[in-house]
Amino acid sequence: MAVTDVIGGSGGRGTGGPWRNWAGNVTARPARTVAPASTEELAAAIRAAATDGLPVKAAGTGHSFTPAAATDGLLIRPERLTGIRGIDRAAGTVTVAAGTPLKHLNQTLSAHGLSLTNMGDIMEQTVSGATSTGTHGTGRDSASIAAQITALELVTADGSVLRCSAEENPEVFAGARLGLGALGVVSELTLAVEPEFLLTAREEPMPFDEVTGRFDELVAENEHFEFYWFPHTGNCNTKRNNRSQGPAAPPGRVSGWIEDELLSNGVFQVACAVGRAVPAAIPGIAKISSRALSARAYTDIPYKVFTSPRRVRFVEMEYALPRTAAVEALGALKALVERSDFKISFPVEVRTAPADDIALSTAAGRDTVYVAVHMYRGTPHQEYFGAAERIMTAHEGRPHWGKLHTRDAEYLAGVYPRFGEFTALRDRLDPERRFANGYLRQVLGE
Repeated sequence: MAVTDVIGGSGGRGTGGPWRNWAGNVTARPARTVAPASTEELAAAIRAAATDGLPVKAAGTGHSFTPAAATDGLLIRPERLTGIRGIDRAAGTVTVAAGTPLKHLNQTLSAHGLSLTNMGDIMEQTVSGATSTGTHGTGRDSASIAAQITALELVTADGSVLRCSAEENPEVFAGARLGLGALGVVSELTLAVEPEFLLTAREEPMPFDEVTGRFDELVAENEHFEFYWFPHTGNCNTKRNNRSQGPAAPPGRVSGWIEDELLSNGVFQVACAVGRAVPAAIPGIAKISSRALSARAYTDIPYKVFTSPRRVRFVEMEYALPRTAAVEALGALKALVERSDFKISFPVEVRTAPADDIALSTAAGRDTVYVAVHMYRGTPHQEYFGAAERIMTAHEGRPHWGKLHTRDAEYLAGVYPRFGEFTALRDRLDPERRFANGYLRQVLGE
């Protein structure tokens, strides 16, 4: 086990350096930092922290905008707890160490002719970080990454190792698939996989009124539907992903670079920087940006279609609403922007998910629409996010656990029918709150 003063170095116990998340809006100063390479080393680190009276949190790659991983105690880093531990083709599963980046998982699965059924739109997170906070993509029938977990290994507050599945410790499995780091530290995950397939992506502009007017139809007709609305305009960009018999026809090298790097990252970065310096320019920039991306179609393996690079840094708030509330909430959000002085340079992202059975999943028990609002990093966001949050909570919205929000345990207990089941499990597994921090006290209570 490496106990680090600076990540990448090693030595005896000491004070860890500061930890920051990807967006730069969360900083933590842990008393010490460890990078275990095995479940046994992880368990030993947790036992040592308990002896020293230190709280414990595990960090992934910092893609959460909330302080979910922040601690002034022991910070567990994922760098060495990585790798594929087994592929079972007969069972249709892959077992992977918790700190493995999704990018490496996807590439390894592809090399074996396998794929996850669905995934989010970035793949820089670790597998356990993504699942523990409810990372999701969009899907008519296929749900979040956590919903694809078939078994997991959890190190609890006393250093015990629990194997969990629908058959083994099922009550723990019910909560730990999306556990916020509140029940212990996940050391290993087994995920359902399937033979690799092809997806055809069809991207095209569409007016806001048409998208919202046809929303139910577009969701029903496509395996994976999402769209982006550009505030200050009536313009959207839609994306429909459906399975294809092929052949593969990926974006051309030049055209793909223009769309995914130059326009979506390079030019957009400049536009956001200009907007931050001169907010009055944002509506005009939005009108140009919303027309910059043209219609295109391409066919490729799943992770190359589902995911895309995100190099422009931002902060984000996302709420999960009952799918039946989608059009009303989006209309209210558009009206909010039109009547306010807000200057919004980032598009609003809209995705869907089917109901699942995970206690703290944002899609627990109901078909869901996700509405995500963003602001360029360094731009004041509180008023806009606060006003958008009031729209979302009016529809019993559930905030994404890894994205900015102001909700507390009292509110969340009212929108999660199985909230009490999860907190009772927490009381059982972590009565001394070894894995607590300020964020968990906010969202789960003391």
